[in-house]
Amino acid sequence: MPDTKFVTLSLERPDPSLIADAAAILRAGGLVAFPTETVYGLGADALNEEAVKKVFAAKGRPQENPLIVHIADRSQLIDLADDIPEKGQKLGREFWPGPLTLVVKKTFLVPAAVTGGMETVAIRMPDHPVALALIEEFNGGIVGPSANLSGKPSPTTALHVMDDLNGRIDMVLNSGPVEIGIESTVVDVTVEPPVILRPGGIHKESLEDIIGPVVIASQGELLRRSPGTLHRHYAPRAKVILVPEGDTGLLSRLLGEYRQQGKSVACIVHSREMARVESGSSFKVLPAPIDFYARYLFRTFRELDQTGIDVLLVEEVEESGLGVAVMDRLRKASEGTNEKT
Repeated sequence: MPDTKFVTLSLERPDPSLIADAAAILRAGGLVAFPTETVYGLGADALNEEAVKKVFAAKGRPQENPLIVHIADRSQLIDLADDIPEKGQKLGREFWPGPLTLVVKKTFLVPAAVTGGMETVAIRMPDHPVALALIEEFNGGIVGPSANLSGKPSPTTALHVMDDLNGRIDMVLNSGPVEIGIESTVVDVTVEPPVILRPGGIHKESLEDIIGPVVIASQGELLRRSPGTLHRHYAPRAKVILVPEGDTGLLSRLLGEYRQQGKSVACIVHSREMARVESGSSFKVLPAPIDFYARYLFRTFRELDQTGIDVLLVEEVEESGLGVAVMDRLRKASEGTNEKT
């Protein structure tokens, strides 16, 4: 495949001709990366199994890892969802468009490649004018996993997409950095009570305000219904080690130990205490408000990775609100590499 076509669109008024070009690529079975409010997604026709298989090939994604289908209008659910329980309908009315994905029973039209061979499908309506314009022009559901090589930090800018997928996909629609920076919350509404399979931009408390009790899945068969749950994800090349919030003594000790071993070490911190430990280009202090922290986390992972570091020490965040999703991503990034600290 030749180099990927890179086009820039206005966030407020996406150029209809460029949107039409991108939709034509999707109709022809091609791949188009597009922005959402969470991260950049890799789009393909959700009902075209061969096109969906190209997504897995481009990303190097495990075949059993299901994809999320993106829609722009509830009328598009008729081809995708066989049944949406009342609680799912309530959540859709409240949070769509937005960073919420619902797992529901699929129709026979949805290819097995989309669902990982399961009888459920994950669906969401993104809250982004470019994404919605593309889906509306295409006039159907499009899959939209994160537009990166499988396992790497999710892309929060179009340039991140090009770093990973240039020459592997047909087009990238660029409209600047994303707003949230953390993927959507995935909720399985086929079970009672509904289960959060992956924490994200919508908090558990917000869901419960609408439908009552919701539980968080920690393990088991249900997790297979959501992307981002069964494999090491969101990870830079460097070894990621998590440090408890505010533990300056441990951070200093680990910095010294790894440097004595000849390792190149970088840090990501957010608290005032940790920010005083060091300074420099490899010591990143992210904004403390969790929404800003989330927005810049994956971008900072990528920036530090480009410097060739061996070890990345990351300060943990409080697990409340969006912090639950952030800690989920940090644990996934450190999975299989984290040490006892």
